[in-house]
Amino acid sequence: MSTRELMLLTEGRVELLARIPRSSNATFLTRVSCGHDSAYAVYKPESGERPLSDFEPGLYRRERAAYLLSDHLAWDLVPLTVTREDAPLGVGSLQWFVDCDFGEHYFTLHAEAPETYGVLSQIALFDAVTNNTDRKSGHVLRSRDGRIWGIDHGLCFSAVFKLRTVIWDFAAEPIPPNLLQDSSPLAEAVPPEVAGLLDDGEVAALQRRVQRLLREGTLPVDRTGMRYPWPLV
Repeated sequence: MSTRELMLLTEGRVELLARIPRSSNATFLTRVSCGHDSAYAVYKPESGERPLSDFEPGLYRRERAAYLLSDHLAWDLVPLTVTREDAPLGVGSLQWFVDCDFGEHYFTLHAEAPETYGVLSQIALFDAVTNNTDRKSGHVLRSRDGRIWGIDHGLCFSAVFKLRTVIWDFAAEPIPPNLLQDSSPLAEAVPPEVAGLLDDGEVAALQRRVQRLLREGTLPVDRTGMRYPWPLV
């Protein structure tokens, strides 16, 4: 995160440019501007959320919580994401736009074995910690500078186990010791800035998931063969 990115997302004027197609909820490409400086961002307003039976309104809070958790862990997997009360369609999340080749996604990146394996398995661990219900292949991007990012975390942090992901290639593999060490404090306490965006049951469930990962020391296995999102990409 740079000072420029933070200033533009938190203070910049938000201009709607276009609705991003094929999104379940209303998602917009925007331009954020401060003086002569501007950049693109992705805006997800609460007012554009489709009602769900298993998640309360306010999915934008989960987008913000995922960023904060990634930042707390110093994993830098999620682009800078803030909450904006004054955005054009009301309160929602505003995330720094990842400039990338959208022809690339998890499946194409995984095919570049083994160069991409480290960060992709780290995303798999992050999804296990956050209980990501919707890790499609297209939610893994590589920016122009070569960094790999995870986006679209509105369906995370449920208290009920709901992990659905395309990233099962690393199932049962040992979690690297440094990543276990990074995540181990979460077994005892979730950072207040993350916990404040979730309910008590979700916070407790996050701690239990980390405790289990620490105890088993391996990435989860899908024994049902059904824990995939749809569409896959």
